Amino acid sequence: MPHIKTQTIVVENFKRLVSCAPDDDGEPGPLLGKRMREIGCYEGDLAIGIRKGRVHFFGYRVDLPPEYQGATRFDCQGRLVTPALVDCHTHPAFVASRVEEFLQRVQGATYEEIAGKGGGILQTTRMLRQSPNDALFNATLRNLTLLRNHGVAVAECKSGYGLSLEHELRQLRCIVSAAAQLEMHSVGTCLAAHSLPEEYRGSAARREAYLHLVCEQILPEAARSGMAKRADVFCERGAFTVEETRRVGNAAKAVGLEMTIHADQMSASGGAMIAAELKARSADHLEYTDLMGMKALKDAGTAAVLLPGSTYYLGQDKWADARTMINGGLCVALATDFNPGSSPICNPAFIMHLAVTKLRMSPEEAFSAFTVNAAHALGLTPGEWGCIREGARAAFAIWDLRHEREIAYYVGGNMCAGVVTCEGWRE
Repeated sequence: MPHIKTQTIVVENFKRLVSCAPDDDGEPGPLLGKRMREIGCYEGDLAIGIRKGRVHFFGYRVDLPPEYQGATRFDCQGRLVTPALVDCHTHPAFVASRVEEFLQRVQGATYEEIAGKGGGILQTTRMLRQSPNDALFNATLRNLTLLRNHGVAVAECKSGYGLSLEHELRQLRCIVSAAAQLEMHSVGTCLAAHSLPEEYRGSAARREAYLHLVCEQILPEAARSGMAKRADVFCERGAFTVEETRRVGNAAKAVGLEMTIHADQMSASGGAMIAAELKARSADHLEYTDLMGMKALKDAGTAAVLLPGSTYYLGQDKWADARTMINGGLCVALATDFNPGSSPICNPAFIMHLAVTKLRMSPEEAFSAFTVNAAHALGLTPGEWGCIREGARAAFAIWDLRHEREIAYYVGGNMCAGVVTCEGWRE
């Protein structure tokens, strides 16, 4: 579906709309606790009026203000309309799959065993460093296109496969260019602390040299370039320790980058606790996070971003405890974690299905977690992103469905008819 190159538009002919902005909503922001189920659903002969990239009216078509009489019209053909999705954790800047590792896992190898033998992230790093710029750009464009085709208009996009100043910046540059070409809004995250590159392995001195490079060169340059707004650390056994995460986090904050943490994915690594200490915007994964870690995140105002796609794909038995997090008042978001190694999944609807069937979330909770709550996890302006209300960004997902609960119900296909955006929506 199109990016509409005009500034006054009427989106019409739909019978059901999900706003993710309930009528009784006072101050805009994430939906917490029981309110995650109150996603604001409307039926009837509805329309949305848009000017200069923002929603200025939504309601019954007969009530459209006169200023829309000559506007461009977009016909939804009776479909379901929702806010476009916000995918708040992705790794789209990679050049090739890791299908050989997929076959190794089928034969019993674990993610950590593969990584320990030089596969995993390091394999993707080798392929990326060898690729010319046009190949990396085209691959990133393809990957973001897949997300947009499944309903995503806003994506957090991580580097983390370059693992050097030159190649981390190459990734971020391709992300910015590809998102702009697709009229997607990208939030760049520098994940230089994703893994220790091969050339820095083998001694404590080499490890220290890489951490120095990350803190003193890569993060400052990523911030200076404007291509990254956030930094991330993979806090996990075999990756980076709590102490190293603290060091990288403080260096990131010193140059104006917000923090997010890969936390407690494979073990109780202390990731949630250090994320809370650093007052990270989000802590992501959280499969092994206990009650103390959840309380620390809530007290720090850190969002919990759950990634059941990687749990599913890696064949793990430990799922994030979404039910306890929601009941405890944490801001819970969902994301695809789209990447070539642990979650080659570009379909948010499938992630919502896993959230319902494995994390015990309701379909409404899963949808709010992929829209307004995901926007909050990225620190985007409340009331503008992941919702439909006056002043919100004009980005909509159109679904070949009658009801929003069917998004998580249909498994394996793509029921999204496309994303509609217009001139000025990202500005």
